[in-house]
Amino acid sequence: MNNEEAILDIGSGATTLISKLIEAGYKNITGTDISEIALSKARERLEQEKTKLINWIVDDISNSKHLSEIGTVDLWHDRTVLHFLTEEIQKEGYLSTLKQLVKIGGYVIIAVFSLEGAKKCSGLDVVNYDQNMISQFLGNEFELLEHFPYLYIQPSGGERPFVYTLFKRNQG
Repeated sequence: MNNEEAILDIGSGATTLISKLIEAGYKNITGTDISEIALSKARERLEQEKTKLINWIVDDISNSKHLSEIGTVDLWHDRTVLHFLTEEIQKEGYLSTLKQLVKIGGYVIIAVFSLEGAKKCSGLDVVNYDQNMISQFLGNEFELLEHFPYLYIQPSGGERPFVYTLFKRNQG
């Protein structure tokens, strides 16, 4: 990817990815979260001039009202949002938004709790996945390029098994 391509970070309030992208020279970044408070915390982690480089959007990815304003993206990044969507209508909304925004030839990174992972997080139920389940969810127009397990160690010492996936969007 070149540093001008559009990147959308889903659930930005909990990630430090945006600061790493800025440090790497990326210039077309949108951060979104359902919570204004979470986005405020994300902005606080950045220096004042860096936070102005990001397009911040408060929106519900499963029932998006504002993300269509950004146009298509080259990269959709979701670390830990999809697994919180437990209702079919939420998942359908997520997939609809993803298909609306990710351009043909674009990439999708999704990281979720693996089948061996937590069944609840922050007191909320989650849906566990493996790479095949995510692939089936996205459908035939997304090709699974890579997947790998990742074991996150919480500050408390607890283990959280994840699966990371990388897809490319092909012609539908």
